[in-house]
Amino acid sequence: MDREKLYDNFEKIIQRVERARLRVSEYHIVKIVAASKYASAEEIRTVYEMGQRAFGENRVQDLQKKSEALNDLPIEWHFIGRLQKNKINHLIDLEPFLMQSLDSFELAAELDKRLKTKNRTMDCLLQINSSYEESKAGVFPEKAYEEYLKIKENCSNIDLKGVMTIGAHSENRDEIKKSFTLTYELFEKLKPHGAKICSMGMSHDFELAIECGSNMVRIGSGFFG
Repeated sequence: MDREKLYDNFEKIIQRVERARLRVSEYHIVKIVAASKYASAEEIRTVYEMGQRAFGENRVQDLQKKSEALNDLPIEWHFIGRLQKNKINHLIDLEPFLMQSLDSFELAAELDKRLKTKNRTMDCLLQINSSYEESKAGVFPEKAYEEYLKIKENCSNIDLKGVMTIGAHSENRDEIKKSFTLTYELFEKLKPHGAKICSMGMSHDFELAIECGSNMVRIGSGFFG
């Protein structure tokens, strides 16, 4: 994608996030993570030069390739995809800024064990399956509070920073809103336990997510599509 198109996309995203943020409150801060799954290292570099600092990758091998290609830039890398157990050590070695897709206590326990072996820690978000869709990973909302505290109590090398969800796969705005509201209510409940991040909203629904309380959005095709 040429620089002009990337710049145009970047400007539009910034304006739309700003408008959505102000509808909530002038004090509501929203962090943008550019989901760079389909972007080349050159496109990421271009968007970085425009001022974008956080980028999210879905696959460990892509994160490795792109972070190596761009290691001259202090990019804030987020891991936002499903983590296979055989890729845990690779992810730890890449030291992501935030692992957003911790989807079960079982995965947390395995990750924690490997972190201890390597004498490392990792900041993570607990993924919530707020739309109850079988195709999606994550903890169901009614179990998530206990699961969150269980991870905090048992996995000392994982620092839980909050929650993440993917909005309902639906054309129905109310269905999508319901999944975001459920997650935000859980986030509010977890704030006394240190939750600071509520990551909700992608290219097609981030404005609604922000209006429902999201303070972190993951935008891919909006930037690179």
